[in-house]
Amino acid sequence: MTVSARVSQSAFDGSRLRVILLLDLYEGAQQQFLEAYELMRKQVAAVPGHISDQLCQSIENPSQWLITSEWESAPPFLAWVNSEDHVEVVKPMHSCVRDTRSTRYSILRETGGGRPLTADAAPAELQAAVRVGDGWRATPSPSPSSRARSRRSPRSSPATTRPAPRSTRPPWLRRTSLFMHGNRVVRAVEVEGDLLTALRHVARQPEVRAVEEALNPYLEQERDLTDPESARVFFTRAALPAVHHVVADRPAPADLRRHALYYPAKEGRGMELARLLAEQDATAAGEPDNPVYGSTVFHRDDIVVRLVDITGDVDLDPIASLGLKGPRKAEELERLLDGAAIGVEGSLTTDRNINRLLSHADMLPVTDRTSADS
Repeated sequence: MTVSARVSQSAFDGSRLRVILLLDLYEGAQQQFLEAYELMRKQVAAVPGHISDQLCQSIENPSQWLITSEWESAPPFLAWVNSEDHVEVVKPMHSCVRDTRSTRYSILRETGGGRPLTADAAPAELQAAVRVGDGWRATPSPSPSSRARSRRSPRSSPATTRPAPRSTRPPWLRRTSLFMHGNRVVRAVEVEGDLLTALRHVARQPEVRAVEEALNPYLEQERDLTDPESARVFFTRAALPAVHHVVADRPAPADLRRHALYYPAKEGRGMELARLLAEQDATAAGEPDNPVYGSTVFHRDDIVVRLVDITGDVDLDPIASLGLKGPRKAEELERLLDGAAIGVEGSLTTDRNINRLLSHADMLPVTDRTSADS
């Protein structure tokens, strides 16, 4: 199998994962934080895929702490960190922590080489090759406004589609795309440079705050963005992490169109479905006749969203648009997809059902703004 060298982000390369969490504690909260960490440590130690973790305190500033953890690979970590169990486990820490920053790295090289994970496990894997990016960074999700209570389109509110004035748009904010599928809203924010800095800048803008407040009445999960705890829990639950990003091995065409495709998975099969799409896109990126130029796969629980930049209309090549090129890919998707949830049941080997799936999966575009638009 030929895989494009332009895969710049992937949770599926099998390499071990190092997670780094930097924390700044409130003065006097160190002992309370340590007790909360001990409770979390005992629970995370039993999570499948977890290898080890360390808690460190700065020798220069007692309020600065560092947690590092090692995992067999990215999928088990993502399953844990995006679970309701994790949300509940970390709650006792929130009252101790002033600020946090989390980063994740696949292990490329190490002194001493790999080691067995357990007595009967295969040797731990290192990242096989250096990944080269294209300057693309997304939020840890197409940061959704979650699931709306009604099916009323955000187009009815000018605040949801009005771009911020140029003076409030940071130079690193490259693109914002908003899509809907039924009553589910997905927003993808593309930035260049430091992700956290860009998102914090955007979140402070009055226009952005106004949009978020306007969305509140339509959300199934209540939130108060003026309350840090409520905002943290909401966006933790709403996040849809990017697990794979690839662009084709050719110059970018001038007529690219952006689409978001929605793939509800059968219970417990979301990660497997995301892997299927990621592997297909990584292979297809090397095919000069593939209309899909760039693809990002997002996954959380049983929800998979695939953001594609494509030449021409999506229905000109439904197989490529859906990410199903290759032997038996349609049958594999049929096994993993919750067809009833998307209104397509039956075999995906027929042209009729493939075309129907594409029309049902293609999310409604609400707005797509680049930095040049403002």
